Amino acid sequence: MPKTVLVTGANGQLGSELQALASAYSKYEFIFTERKELDLSSSESIENFFKEKQFDVIINCAAYTAVDKAESDEEIAYVINHKAVETLAHIAKKKNISLIHISTDYVFDGSHFKPYTEDEPTNPQSIYGSSKLAGEEALQSINPRNSIIIRTSWVYSSFGNNFVKTMLHLGRERETLGVIFDQVGTPTYARDLASAVLTIIPQLSNNDVEILHYSNEGVCSWYDFAIAIFEMQSITCHVNPIETKEYPTPATRPHYSLLNKTKIKENYTLTIPYWRDSLRDCITQIMSVEG
Repeated sequence: MPKTVLVTGANGQLGSELQALASAYSKYEFIFTERKELDLSSSESIENFFKEKQFDVIINCAAYTAVDKAESDEEIAYVINHKAVETLAHIAKKKNISLIHISTDYVFDGSHFKPYTEDEPTNPQSIYGSSKLAGEEALQSINPRNSIIIRTSWVYSSFGNNFVKTMLHLGRERETLGVIFDQVGTPTYARDLASAVLTIIPQLSNNDVEILHYSNEGVCSWYDFAIAIFEMQSITCHVNPIETKEYPTPATRPHYSLLNKTKIKENYTLTIPYWRDSLRDCITQIMSVEG
């Protein structure tokens, strides 16, 4: 019998990539939900959804991800990123469902000098980061079996709005563009993350909730990322490196958020693509859609 996999946030970047890959994974029966089917802002709605339904796995892609808006919208950020996760974790434990929860590099303060391992102390500097950490802690406290937290960073895709699409748009419109050079991390192509999640599911066998890190391989700044996007599309827009302080935002972003991926690679026998290779694949996908 195929495993029944529920995907929340199905129209987001990761959810959309899981939908794109679903047909290649016949061992899973996917149920994709968005807010109209499963309202994560209401614990009652979540509990009612699961009353008559049974799943083997939940992939929780849903999140409040408007990083700057969260600074003035704290209550709803915590409802989605903390309380909904808490409710899902209780249901997963009660019904013996594996819960795969997607989290973020924003749980760290970015003051590090080497890639963050899963057991490094957390210290979020934004409401978004704090609410995501609260979700992590709730899931760990409730502790449904065969469940994991995957922290990721700088997610982009051919679906939805993201840095890659913004740069392609602005690069064609403008002669010059300022992009931050003093925030360093690694981009994550959502399709690679989706593939990793689907590879991990049959290997889940842990009593305590496990934290894992996943991004593409390598390291860059946002400035380097923009340069690579323009090079791959022969866009002639000149990119000026600017400091974070020259582009103030309501939420504080980590200056350094490189994630150490040794654990996920060794425990789940994953090969992770280099960020530039994945960027090229994504841009090819975007161009094929644009025609």
